[in-house]
Amino acid sequence: MVSFTHVFVGIGGTGAGIVEGITADGVVKVTVNPAYYLLPSSAEYEERLRDFFSSLPKNTFLWLIFDDRETNHELRELILDSAPGDTIKLAYVLTPRRELIGEKPPWAEGFETVFYDSLWDFLSEGKSLRAAFSEASNRIAELFSRLYYYLETQMLVNIDYADLFNMIKGGNVGILRLLRRVDFNWHWGVWERGLIGILVGRDVPLRDAHSILERFQELLSEKDVIWGVIADENVNEGVEILALLVRKW
Repeated sequence: MVSFTHVFVGIGGTGAGIVEGITADGVVKVTVNPAYYLLPSSAEYEERLRDFFSSLPKNTFLWLIFDDRETNHELRELILDSAPGDTIKLAYVLTPRRELIGEKPPWAEGFETVFYDSLWDFLSEGKSLRAAFSEASNRIAELFSRLYYYLETQMLVNIDYADLFNMIKGGNVGILRLLRRVDFNWHWGVWERGLIGILVGRDVPLRDAHSILERFQELLSEKDVIWGVIADENVNEGVEILALLVRKW
């Protein structure tokens, strides 16, 4: 079974909070503090960052996780500039109340796919932005933990790294969602292709999982869905859906 090194880098407080919450065994977790980068003695910190990221193993998955701020982008540029050319570079950026799907920012050129979260499902009426970031951080950390689990148990779930490469390569914008249920009234149809993994409890009929897959197949504009289903004997009921959806910029 082919396996890859996954390095999750949290830039700034929000990114660091997400990375620290990832529970998957086998990943490398790194936090980058912009305050150190801004200090008069920042040259030493910059050198340490360059040394670390320039020595990444061959074909590492490098996930940069940050909110959309100028200082974070300076560090993003430093990290991407230092990483070896064969590194698989992916971003997960938080953009409160702003959708990236219709605009390709200049900094996106450095990534295979930029996943983003506008926090639309966390910014309910009356909730502060701080509270939304906190809630989102926990959910996204769980999402990355589950994604790694799905990839590393590929023989069970019928999703492997070849499938992931098929989706993320070539300059895309995308979303990642970990769902307990799917609201098909949401605008899933703006996406072209998707990788859908479903975990079902032992008391859940497989036809329920297949119906979810069929709905995604109907909605995605290119009708291109790579899917896998796994039954977990330790779960009596319930469904978990991991959705990775992309489109070209």
